[in-house]
Amino acid sequence: MRTVEWREGRLCLIDQRLLPGELQTIAIEDVSGVARAIQDMAVRGAPAIGVAAAFGLALAARHSPANDRSALLKDLEKAAALLRASRPTAVNLPWALERVLRRAAEEKSVARIRRAVLAEAQAIADEDVAINRRIGQVGAALIPDGATILHHCNTGALATVDYGTALGVIRTAHEQGKRVHVLVKETRPQLQGARLTAWELKRLGIPFTLIADSAAGHFLYSGHVDITLVGADRVAANGDVVNKIGTYEIAVLAQENGIPFYPCLPTSTIDLTARSGRDIPIEERPAEEITGLALLGRAVTPEGVHVANPAFDITPYRYVTGIITEKGIAYPPFTLTIPELMNT
Repeated sequence: MRTVEWREGRLCLIDQRLLPGELQTIAIEDVSGVARAIQDMAVRGAPAIGVAAAFGLALAARHSPANDRSALLKDLEKAAALLRASRPTAVNLPWALERVLRRAAEEKSVARIRRAVLAEAQAIADEDVAINRRIGQVGAALIPDGATILHHCNTGALATVDYGTALGVIRTAHEQGKRVHVLVKETRPQLQGARLTAWELKRLGIPFTLIADSAAGHFLYSGHVDITLVGADRVAANGDVVNKIGTYEIAVLAQENGIPFYPCLPTSTIDLTARSGRDIPIEERPAEEITGLALLGRAVTPEGVHVANPAFDITPYRYVTGIITEKGIAYPPFTLTIPELMNT
């Protein structure tokens, strides 16, 4: 089962809000429903939301009443604006939208535009699976037999169309017969590690131990970790990495203790227009994610507390050992090696 897929004129998603308790899919029939699913994190993970947005344009094209080329392209631009606003940090979302819009603009008739938009969205989805498998092959070469790997958030099949990025590297190493053990950070406040990564690893039969977010430093210091793997929502031209909140502190602690730190991502996550991480918008999520445990349906803080809830943080390039992609690994100096990698 793919996390995101097109079925009979609808976008079908695994509803990640219900995991690990329930494995259910939701079928979405209009672009506003896609935007809500992205914003509410029914679908999440940079590659997955990019593909979902691409299929959102396919829905917009399918249901547009336009009967001439110009009107249909305007409807697609409006739909793209709605989808862009759903989550601002992950670059895969605008990247996928722009790719589909460019493809639509190449066609001369309404019928051909509708077919082209769906075909391009499906191509992005299929390419994502192949790219993830290549990331897995590239990254698995760095994993020694018997390695203990520290992992943050969720970067598996649920964060992509299928297979995964950082978790895909772990999965490939496991499939190669390497004995690996994963330390899974719980990843507050949405608990993507405890809910989603643990669920995926259990289904794959990969040994793991769940740890509190605040325990990462203990395990890095005590010599229990061989390598740290994370995903990314956007990477700047200088190698700064924007990823799920809590990534920065892992990177600093990993360097302090001599542990390699590798983000794993498709090259579509690299944004050469962002000179550094400071050029990348950081999404602020609702206070309720901090003040209450949504899964338990109750508050855990006094009423009326002030909350700051950034969804992502910036890891400066100096803490990054290397960046694992489907085209290879970029090592410092990133201002030279990232453009070379992108042009490969």
